Amino acid sequence: QVQLVESGGGSVQSGGSLRLSCAASIASFSRYCMGWFRQAPGKERERVATITTADSTAYADSVKGRFAISRENGANTVSLQMNNLKPEDTAMYYCAAQWWAFCSGSWWPQYWGQGTQVTVSS
Repeated sequence: QVQLVESGGGSVQSGGSLRLSCAASIASFSRYCMGWFRQAPGKERERVATITTADSTAYADSVKGRFAISRENGANTVSLQMNNLKPEDTAMYYCAAQWWAFCSGSWWPQYWGQGTQVTVSS
């Protein structure tokens, strides 16, 4: 069955870095757009970064220049490198996937991981 499993979350000081990874168990992984979303207490889940089947990337304004999403199709993984972390980055981070035909524009995922917590202290 479809499964997305995140790893790499944890606690870090402001200015530090973390790298999140997502292992995907999905047939035809290379035909899915992948993304990272996050949700902090009391806030709506928001899009952090996405990457298409053509390796085109998009980022939330709040993380541009600090975060980088990448995918490794041979390993069925997607990663999120997070640099210069700030307290406002504290949230549960979710890996997500959407079939290529429906991930143009602001897509909402059809598959979600269980989430991994990122906590940034000042």
